[in-house]
Amino acid sequence: MTSHGRPAPGASNPHPATPEQPTQPSGITDDLEQLLAVLPPSIRQTLSHHPQRNYLVEVVMDLGRQPEARFPQQTEYLSEDVISQADLDYCIERVGSFSGDNRAGIERTLHRISAIRNRQGTIIGLTCRVGRAVFGTIGMIRDLVETGKSILMLGRPGVGKTTALREIARVLADDLNKRVVIIDTSNEIAGDGDIPHPALGRARRMQVAKPELQHQVMIEAVENHMPEVIVIDEIGTELEALAARTIAERGVQLVGTAHGNRIENLIKNPTLSDLVGGIQSVTLGDDEARRRGSQKSVLERKAPPTFDIAVEMLERQRWVVHEQVSDTVDNLLRGRLPVMQVRAVDDQGKVEITEEVQSPSNPELSTYRRSRPSTSLGSDVPQVRGWRASGQMLPLQTQGRSRTVRSVPAAALPSMRSPEHQQFDQLLQESLSDRTLEDEDDALAGMPTGPNGEDLPLHVYPYAVSRQHLDQIIHTLNLPIVITKDLDHADAVLALRSHLKNHSKLKHMAQVRQLAVYAVKSNTMPQIIRALKRMLKLDDQGINEPINLNLFSRSGDGDEIEALEEARLAVEQIVIPKGQPVELLPRSAKVRKMQHELVEHYRLKSSSFGDEPNRRLRIYPA
Repeated sequence: MTSHGRPAPGASNPHPATPEQPTQPSGITDDLEQLLAVLPPSIRQTLSHHPQRNYLVEVVMDLGRQPEARFPQQTEYLSEDVISQADLDYCIERVGSFSGDNRAGIERTLHRISAIRNRQGTIIGLTCRVGRAVFGTIGMIRDLVETGKSILMLGRPGVGKTTALREIARVLADDLNKRVVIIDTSNEIAGDGDIPHPALGRARRMQVAKPELQHQVMIEAVENHMPEVIVIDEIGTELEALAARTIAERGVQLVGTAHGNRIENLIKNPTLSDLVGGIQSVTLGDDEARRRGSQKSVLERKAPPTFDIAVEMLERQRWVVHEQVSDTVDNLLRGRLPVMQVRAVDDQGKVEITEEVQSPSNPELSTYRRSRPSTSLGSDVPQVRGWRASGQMLPLQTQGRSRTVRSVPAAALPSMRSPEHQQFDQLLQESLSDRTLEDEDDALAGMPTGPNGEDLPLHVYPYAVSRQHLDQIIHTLNLPIVITKDLDHADAVLALRSHLKNHSKLKHMAQVRQLAVYAVKSNTMPQIIRALKRMLKLDDQGINEPINLNLFSRSGDGDEIEALEEARLAVEQIVIPKGQPVELLPRSAKVRKMQHELVEHYRLKSSSFGDEPNRRLRIYPA
């Protein structure tokens, strides 16, 4: 350390790099010598002999401070001497002119020089960013690029968005023979000067005089140069987002980057939310709000997304792909966890594809993972077959409203099923055999006191509520509740809402005795279960909590449990995660009623259709 407490040249910051440095990918063009040539001699000499020069990210020079060299995993001071104004002027004289966004470059290179100015406009700091053209960097999404759909790249600064954008433009122009025009606002994609960098291949570049005019140049490119693909870097204003939508509606493929790390960031950003369809507030009717289990005012997507595909670049070799941006946005707005397709490259150059669901507490952690076969770079991505292919649950046909249903007795259906259908039957049987019917017992451990601090068990006075349902729920879930017919000994009142409105005396008596009153809309199992759990202050975890099928079964025999388990699997495996309607097997009217109540427990809507004996249930997504 020096007498001023500064590290000596070459000393690292408190976060040193690991001994092993990442292997530099093949096919890299960095023109590093041209960047070093604009630096002051003392800094240039240190970097020229630096062992990690091939991994240099940027050089930072601030007036009155030591110069820094930044690498992927560490930062080092390059000299004991501080930067003077003469050092800054030395660099400024050897680079191009600074534009309105305080950026300059070195002609026919990809390096970027960014300036920091004081209040008088004098440059007092420089960030010299190393620009590299990396060939083969988009192997993970090569199949998506070839689809012709618009692609939006998201990620934090420095993760490689611009590098990927540059490679995508070259692949589209050279390999796919498309007419590609790049809107290069800060000359970061194609480099400084009038001649684009060779890394772009046959793609053409349009420069922008001022950053605030980028949206106009975007429209001009479409009107004047007849492109098939428009490449845009850093969409950051509302005008640019609107220009991108205009281009997409004209049938031109868009490839761009935006400020934001995840799709959630764009949804919350009013300036850029139009890229994913725009967000608007919608007021639902009473019935629809109850069916969804939400407030009457909800957020919904306003229009189709500008970009069909979104890629979240979490790391350089680990990207999250959303092949249907509209589905992802709809799921997020409705409080669902979207399924993420994660693509990563292993040491052998293979693309490993997995599907994950974010954890609500930590978006970076997955609570569910389904592996998909690995593929070589640039090969087609295999399609994954889900539960819909099993045959037990039939998705609705997308075309035509009528279906021809053969009259086949329900008892004869198992013998006519294909091997795939029989495989689902086996899965269903295993699910039934492994399922425990006392899932709620652990939740009652350490039960708190009643709503007003009463000791448990809680005495409940029912009014116009089915006593049979109450007894079944309390017995099956082992709830600490006792039904009483004496209002004086009650701790709470459970009443049917329609009857409670016309019984002012009951409300007055409950108020005098300071009793909590809970109202249910109808005499159904889901309504009563939710009311009893509210009384006991049990957290309503909705569809994530285990379902005790004995609650909805009248006799508890095997046929009823099997039918309920079929409905449960349909809801949890298809309707909720995939947002698709599902048809179940034909059942009797009594069993269908139980299935309806189970579906209502998930706050979903269902209906019966068809003629006996083939009348069956159809479950709809929220």
